[in-house]
Amino acid sequence: MGILDFIFGAKKRQVQMYLDNGATILDVRTQSEWNKGHIAQSIHIPLKDLRNRIEEVKLLKSPIVVCCESGVRSAKAAKHLNLENIDATNGGGWLGLQKKL
Repeated sequence: MGILDFIFGAKKRQVQMYLDNGATILDVRTQSEWNKGHIAQSIHIPLKDLRNRIEEVKLLKSPIVVCCESGVRSAKAAKHLNLENIDATNGGGWLGLQKKL
């Protein structure tokens, strides 16, 4: 096991732990991206709207797995949610996350 396997394997285990504990999936892609496909039962809040809808996320009262197209926006969103005392992790790209479900 190399260092990259160790790092990315730990991340995969963390995402799986969140999912196993009933996490809500939050998709932060744009509306047009969402319309082309998304994970069933996921919540859609575009990254640009997240600050204004933070109370909505807090009302979910569950851990959050954030996804987007590639993992870049979801990393930003997860960091912002953590700063708001919301238990969140970056789930990466939505297609990869969907395969884990």
